[in-house]
Amino acid sequence: MAQEALPRDIGFETAEVDTESIEAAGRKARVQGFKRLARYTVLKLAALIFTVAVGVYITIVIANMGGALDDIRLATIREGIITAASLDPEFRQMTTAQRADYVESRVALEIKRYDLDRPFFIRSFEFLGKAMLLDLGFSQQLTSDSGSRQVRNIILERLPSTLVLFGTANLLLFFVALFAGLSLSRRYGSLPDKFVLAMAPTSSAPAWFYGIFLILIFAALFKVLPFGGMVDAPPPDNPLDYALSLGKHLILPVSAILISTVFLSTYSYRTFFLVYSSEDYVEMAKAKGLQDRMIERRYILRPTLPNIITDFALLLITLWTGAIILETVFNWPGIGQLYAEAIGVADIPVIIANTVIYAYLLAITVFLLDFIYALVDPRVRVGGGGRKN
Repeated sequence: MAQEALPRDIGFETAEVDTESIEAAGRKARVQGFKRLARYTVLKLAALIFTVAVGVYITIVIANMGGALDDIRLATIREGIITAASLDPEFRQMTTAQRADYVESRVALEIKRYDLDRPFFIRSFEFLGKAMLLDLGFSQQLTSDSGSRQVRNIILERLPSTLVLFGTANLLLFFVALFAGLSLSRRYGSLPDKFVLAMAPTSSAPAWFYGIFLILIFAALFKVLPFGGMVDAPPPDNPLDYALSLGKHLILPVSAILISTVFLSTYSYRTFFLVYSSEDYVEMAKAKGLQDRMIERRYILRPTLPNIITDFALLLITLWTGAIILETVFNWPGIGQLYAEAIGVADIPVIIANTVIYAYLLAITVFLLDFIYALVDPRVRVGGGGRKN
């Protein structure tokens, strides 16, 4: 009996030792994984912040024409002071020397007020630091409808219009192209498939190009839709009437965006799904007799989720930029039209603010996508050097 018990005791001790070793190895692996994740997160954030800073600084330099804009601003300041002073009777009674001293003193005050007495190179890095901290400052030329010169207020006032227009159009475009592409991948070579293939080159023309023709046909010729604007003038007081007016004004710009992009996007998704539907594991699933919808959901859509999520995420952040020409064609009071106005009057704070916000949104999206990939695709390990099979 003692001889029989001894091996059992040794076996139990060995089992306990193996269990402890496994638990220790598991803890060590978790610690290493956490360290790897933390190191990857820190390095990724540092790289993205550096990239944003470089992009914003380049925007600052270009928007200020490498500092040449200071000379233009000085000339504008001097001209404005001379014009204002010439209307003052006391100024006209001064001697030439007194007039020159008066103008120079006023110019010196304005130079100090606008901080133009220091080199642009030094001020550019101060601009960069404020921009990175989202200290948007005040506009030099533009104002909001309420009269505020704060860049934050100007952008927030225009942002809802752009989000309504491009949010409606891009979300509709995304889902229509996605499901149409999936449907065409089932019917490769059919008449609808050939039609989409033939119409794909029409996406080479921008949305504003189609917008002009839509305005000519439905606004000028048939007079059934408005030429532009966001709502009727004056805006309806009733919320229901306001929503109906907004919907009526959305039809033409949304249609222009869809016409310019839907065929190419559908063709792209259709080709993408065709590639995945020809994989060996899909053929195996078909051989097993699985239903088509189950095969699409489990073996085609699921592996493509990272790409679909990337398209969707990038689509959302592009809502910020609007479209300068499209919003101008339809007189849509959004971020795109604000950009055009800011560029036209060289309003540097507004131009930089739009760039900074978009750069931050893009960097945050790129950062989060890595973690989302790991959630939807178990083959992806964050910070693990790529896919692990």
